[in-house]
Amino acid sequence: MKYTILVVSAIIGYNDGMKSNEISPSFSLGDHVVYPLQGVGVIRKIEEKTLRGNTNLYYEIYLDISDMTVMVPVAKINELGIRAIVEPSEAMSAISSITHKLEQVPIDWKARYQMNVDLLMEGSIGSIARVVQILYHRSKIKELPVQERKLYDSALRILIDESSLALDRPREELEALIFSKLEAKKES
Repeated sequence: MKYTILVVSAIIGYNDGMKSNEISPSFSLGDHVVYPLQGVGVIRKIEEKTLRGNTNLYYEIYLDISDMTVMVPVAKINELGIRAIVEPSEAMSAISSITHKLEQVPIDWKARYQMNVDLLMEGSIGSIARVVQILYHRSKIKELPVQERKLYDSALRILIDESSLALDRPREELEALIFSKLEAKKES
């Protein structure tokens, strides 16, 4: 098993001068969280770290989808869109919103890709479900470019993982439900 630790603050240039004791964590050890564009993870540690002379409180989040561990400053979770797993009703609502209908989207794959990245950055389970729907149906018309295929696979995995945790149901059951919604034909 590979073990990668990515310290997010070094990448995003975190340096707001706040002391770690000024920030109280909103997640606890063992909590599952959704990190937009990254996946569903679990809080493994909450600890103080000193980087570039600043001491701050960090979450260590393990992301199963990529077998990666990231360190995220507690003060940056809102900015990064990291959130708790949704309530069961919201997960069911997102899955119920998936249809077999093809949605009109830009023909240019770069514009479509950016539109879908923006939806995923919103971070809501509803926007994740919409990306899955858009890219699934687009893939039935024409093979997706590699970047879009990766985006689709990631969005689908996040939707399945989060729904599975929210609804306390097996991943396989949720995957089958999602594909049944995508492939359902409207009854006359």
